[in-house]
Amino acid sequence: MSNSTESESRKLLGRLRDAMASDIEGQARLNKIPHLIADSMECEVCAVYLFRDEETLELCATVGLNPEAVHHTRLRLGEGLVGRVARSGKPINSPDAPAEPGFRYVPETGEEQFRSFLGIPIQRLGEKLGVLVVQSRDTRAFTPDEIYALEVVAMVLAEMTELGAFVGAGDGLAARHQQAVLIRGLTGQEGTAEGHVWLHEPRVVVTNLIADDPAREIGRLNEAVDKLRVSVDEMLAINAGGDQEQLQVLEAYRMFANSKGWLRRMEEDISAGLSAEGAVEKEQSQARARMGQVQDPYLRERLSDLDDLSNRLLRHLTGQCHRNGAELPPDPVLVARNIGPGELLEYGRVLRGIVLEEGSVGSHAAIVARALAIPLVVRAPRIVDEAMNGNQIMVDGDQGIVHLRPEDTVVKAFRDKMAMKAKAQERYRSIRDKPAITLCGARIDLTMNAGLMADLPSLEGSGAEGVGLFRTELQFLVRNKMPKRTELAALYSHVLDAAHGRRVVFRTLDIGSDKVLPYMKPTDEPNPALGWRAIRVGLDKPGVMRMQLQALIRGAGGRPLTIMFPFVAQYEEYRAACAEVDKTIAREKRLGHVLPATLEIGAMLETPSLAYAPERFFQEVEFLSIGGNDLKQFFFAADRENERVRRRYDTLNVSFLSFLEQIVERCKRSNTPLSFCGEDAGRPIEALCLAAIGIRALSMRPASIGPVKSLLLRSNLTELRAVMDAARERGDQSVRPAVMDYLRAQV
Repeated sequence: MSNSTESESRKLLGRLRDAMASDIEGQARLNKIPHLIADSMECEVCAVYLFRDEETLELCATVGLNPEAVHHTRLRLGEGLVGRVARSGKPINSPDAPAEPGFRYVPETGEEQFRSFLGIPIQRLGEKLGVLVVQSRDTRAFTPDEIYALEVVAMVLAEMTELGAFVGAGDGLAARHQQAVLIRGLTGQEGTAEGHVWLHEPRVVVTNLIADDPAREIGRLNEAVDKLRVSVDEMLAINAGGDQEQLQVLEAYRMFANSKGWLRRMEEDISAGLSAEGAVEKEQSQARARMGQVQDPYLRERLSDLDDLSNRLLRHLTGQCHRNGAELPPDPVLVARNIGPGELLEYGRVLRGIVLEEGSVGSHAAIVARALAIPLVVRAPRIVDEAMNGNQIMVDGDQGIVHLRPEDTVVKAFRDKMAMKAKAQERYRSIRDKPAITLCGARIDLTMNAGLMADLPSLEGSGAEGVGLFRTELQFLVRNKMPKRTELAALYSHVLDAAHGRRVVFRTLDIGSDKVLPYMKPTDEPNPALGWRAIRVGLDKPGVMRMQLQALIRGAGGRPLTIMFPFVAQYEEYRAACAEVDKTIAREKRLGHVLPATLEIGAMLETPSLAYAPERFFQEVEFLSIGGNDLKQFFFAADRENERVRRRYDTLNVSFLSFLEQIVERCKRSNTPLSFCGEDAGRPIEALCLAAIGIRALSMRPASIGPVKSLLLRSNLTELRAVMDAARERGDQSVRPAVMDYLRAQV
């Protein structure tokens, strides 16, 4: 960038800073901005478009266009050149805008006389806020220096927009972080919680984006980068003999910290008028914008590394430490972009709730949150930027909604909902020790899902008759290296001790898909959910399977042992897995170890193919458990991680229920015990209908046992089955409406 351009850029930023600091309010303040930019860039037009909602841009200020179009002209995301800039997050520079693909003429703006167009996205830290546009009558291609200068200006505008300067928000950042915010995400774990925000990685607050002394700012930047490089080298030295995955991340950090290109770009940003902190944030914002467009998982990880490194550099520059003096509140709700299972387990049950900006309903964090029975909302947009340590927060895991700094009316309604739940729990405690026998005399076995030792006390409190599913993969996921056989054997022994003679079904290692071991080389698969996972990994890596089987046998210590293999798709896989069990039993016997008193071997039916396995499979398998979550997504060809499709398909859909009935009939003919395990087992209406079609064992999270048992005790399955059959005969797509009408009539 030329010296004259640097000088003009600094002058413009100074004028913008003065405009931001002026006493005039809202729209009047905003109206000054286009005049300053147009004068500096010698353009006839400058326009500021801001997002009105996620899909709509609104013209909020202009010079050169018809002033009556302000707050009246709106464009959809992707509509016209402005909409294209907003969607892509990339500049568009055209000497002849009407000739561009996708150009849309907006007559009320009077823009027909202007041919050249430069549109720059207004975004900060990956959040898109609007589009900054300059136009001229002449056919003119804007130079790289001009584009760069406008990008710097757009970043400062993003800061001003974020601080509420355009809408007269008074004290800026402080005012913004006092407003009530409702954020809609996805349910990761059901339940409700109220507490105060605890940021896992507190955001570094930067308020001085503009500086007048470039030499001083470059000196500050270089000093902070030197400190960063030393800290990364120290981390590498400490972890030199440790986990290879961690070392690879730290090596990536060192590569970025020593990148001359990264440092050069930040120095250029400072020369254009930004402070050292502003220069770091500009590079960080661009990295986040690229991150949102990159599909390749390796590149996304590297951009994520750069994002984290930028935060570390900002802490060196601002002096804001990792926790910034904050103390864990007595009722913490963890807020983070994402978090690993090991870090989450370190917090343990002290957390009231968890809100993640990223993550998924099947992520490691979600698995741990379910095991700890902590309400979790994932994919909560902007939560990290919106939240401040100590803010009041309410988490509705049932609806996937987060109330941040809620208003009094919301607080009252939320607390009323929690009180109703607490009252219901009191009622459930009174039936804890009763068997789940319906009015028509059918007995339904209710067991719980578990994955940690911390789950086992729920056996007594929930009234569960045993553990229908113990997820053994959690002990593999939360470590940086493969657990030892002796450690696993001790854990399995403790689990059986805590069960006090109740049946525990140990599911063997279920990894792959969304559960990737941190120490196992990831496989590049186009569709991991349909790829190398669960039993397929175990059969291809028999050493790991045998080690776990040995640990299970030794952990049993002569007691009854029940083992279940996950994701069995065909009879041959079950036979091969049983052959591994036989080999392991024979080896343990030769070594003189005590064998289980009894040994049951079952399979999870999670693929439609297994429902059509040869009759011999149903005769040989000692029990079957329907894995409802996976089976439903494969039956409907609807990814359960995809909100657009997964909610379209109802468990009480007639087609799915008919398919389940076929499985029930096959198990009856072969006298094979059958259970249902999954989220639907813990939903009272779904559980009731599953019992009505003949499934007599359900496994669910401990908190669901009370509500499910309460409804079963008050229901007649024979009558309900008649209601469901009538709905089918009428051609209803789902039996849910008919079942709901029937249940309302019973109240």
